[in-house]
Amino acid sequence: MQPIKITDTVYWVGAVDYDIRDFHGYLTPRGSTYNAYLIVNDKKITLIDTVKHGFEDELLSRVSKIVDPKKIDQVVSNHAEMDHSGGLPEVLRHIGIEKPVYASSMGVKNLGGQLKGSGLNLKPVEAKLDVGEDLIFLETRMIHWPDSMFSFLPGQGVLFSQDGFGMHLACPERFDDQIPEETWGPLALNYFTNILTPYTVQISKILEKVVADGLAAQIKIICPDHGFVWRQNPGRIIEVYSQWVQQKPRHKAVIVFDTMWHSTEFMARVLTDYLASQGIETHYNSLKNKHRSEVATECFEAAAIIIGTPTINNQLFPSVSDFITYIKSLKFKNKIGAAFGSYGWSGEGAKLVQAELKAMGYTVPCDEVRYQWVPQETDLDPIRALGKVLADEIKKL
Repeated sequence: MQPIKITDTVYWVGAVDYDIRDFHGYLTPRGSTYNAYLIVNDKKITLIDTVKHGFEDELLSRVSKIVDPKKIDQVVSNHAEMDHSGGLPEVLRHIGIEKPVYASSMGVKNLGGQLKGSGLNLKPVEAKLDVGEDLIFLETRMIHWPDSMFSFLPGQGVLFSQDGFGMHLACPERFDDQIPEETWGPLALNYFTNILTPYTVQISKILEKVVADGLAAQIKIICPDHGFVWRQNPGRIIEVYSQWVQQKPRHKAVIVFDTMWHSTEFMARVLTDYLASQGIETHYNSLKNKHRSEVATECFEAAAIIIGTPTINNQLFPSVSDFITYIKSLKFKNKIGAAFGSYGWSGEGAKLVQAELKAMGYTVPCDEVRYQWVPQETDLDPIRALGKVLADEIKKL
């Protein structure tokens, strides 16, 4: 396992996970990386973050191509989540369990709780740390854990951004100039949607601070904890994040549904055709065929999210309930919502969807549309009327 040189003193020594497909409920069809970095100079050797448990040997193999791992003087943990800290105890057993591990004050607390009994020498960071040059710290609480922080080498313009500016992508390439934007763009949006959307207010404030303090102008390289390193154009991902935090919708509608006996599916097809005929970019998503995190990404830039469900045992269809629970946690803003569905002897499903959309703060311009039993070709006025209301609302934006 070979390290990758980033600057004269900074190396990538992380691990590539080609096989992971489920990242705590979020689909990762292209795998992921667990990035770690080694700062090496004549005065100090510092490891920035570690890897998920099970990938320690890969990290240590890369480190050993640069220095004897036992020569590492200290570790910095920017983020205590287990995909970055799970390998910390094993790594410390190889480099010296007494070596200090620096983290934010909340990071010390979280690492101590998660890795209880591991004997780590945890120390809270101050404003900066001597790594042979100054490494300064910027607290980024709730982006996306309360312990999160950025580390920055001002002398080299290298930002270690933990889970910011990353993506889930397993590949042998390590730099942005090796991968075209048409490849990384959708992956970065998918990552932002499913990991960072709930924290857009906090991210916006950090971006403003980075610009106001002059830090943005100093950044030459961004080293995130997932995906590749931004060395050619780090400003591009900062620009993209500055757009995404606004959650500004475009003229797009996303229809999301599941069906029992095809009645709700038929309604979804009619509604898709009608909205498209009105010039609205419309995306049709059956929860039988698409993962909730993929559909959530479709929803991020949409003006309208339209959810259809049959009624089962007086409740939502299970997959629809799962999807609503998922997007509720993402806290989307600036959305129009609508509900539809079919039923047999009881029709609570669509009404329950309508209530959830209102509870999430979506603008809900009309009542839900429900069909009992099987909708007929001769009785489609209600679903088309729903489509007209939604098209008119979207065009106002």
